[in-house]
Amino acid sequence: MGTRFIFFSGKGGVGKTSMACTTGVYYADSGHKTLIVTTDPASNLADVFEQDIGHKVTKINGIDNLYAMEIDPDKATAEYKERSLAPMRELFDEEMLKIAEEQLSGPCTEEMASFDKFIDFIEEDSYDVVVFDTAPTGHTIRLLELPVDWSKHIEESSKGSGQTCMGPVALIQESKKKYDDAVAKLRDPKQTEFIFVMQPEETSLAETVRSSNELKEIGITTTKIIINGLIPKEEAVNPFFKSRYDMQQTYLNKAKDTFMTIPIKTMELFDSEMKGIEMFRKSSGILFKGSDKRE
Repeated sequence: MGTRFIFFSGKGGVGKTSMACTTGVYYADSGHKTLIVTTDPASNLADVFEQDIGHKVTKINGIDNLYAMEIDPDKATAEYKERSLAPMRELFDEEMLKIAEEQLSGPCTEEMASFDKFIDFIEEDSYDVVVFDTAPTGHTIRLLELPVDWSKHIEESSKGSGQTCMGPVALIQESKKKYDDAVAKLRDPKQTEFIFVMQPEETSLAETVRSSNELKEIGITTTKIIINGLIPKEEAVNPFFKSRYDMQQTYLNKAKDTFMTIPIKTMELFDSEMKGIEMFRKSSGILFKGSDKRE
């Protein structure tokens, strides 16, 4: 099979990282070489796997086939600038290089670098599965809009001034194909799954509806929704938990009515913290119950 890309997004605090790690552990245990990449600057991927990870692909201890990386925006920017300047060093003098470096020192470059690194992984073919644990929804939507926006910007600039905020179109013309290829993969549900994680609450449901519609506007399909943190029915025995259980069931049913054409999975609230390989094996047994291990 080709590389599958699985995105997890949703409101802050809904359990995106837990569900991304649950999925990563499931595929790794199923024999698929799997990479989890986080695009969230406030990631706690290292905390939940209880080891250092950082801005490099790192083997996860205690499990075969699983790797992880936390994208550092500052390091991604430095790498992008060096990658852009390297081919110019043999062609231009110091003065021209200084001008080029100044052009690569604005906020435009920082924005470009963060999604350029992200797109590197969309081009990745050395893993069977790449799982993206993303920043809260607004950042993620922007990240996914950027390849579309930049491709248009390069095309329009090439027909007009020939200049972009990154400098001459000629220097980044090759990037247009890269962005167009990434957009094609993101829009193909056979290659890319886009999963929203939400809590069974009104605000979380409202944001999921809004974000799913925004994704649709840029041609990306929501393939699954995970409703996380459900209180088990057998635990709803005292008034406090019974009240919360009833509220959760209301929004679970509203979500099912709202997303009638999108598969919905549920995950119960555990009585311990979601961290460590064994905990993710426990949650994957619930999330993927009935799934074919060869998927």
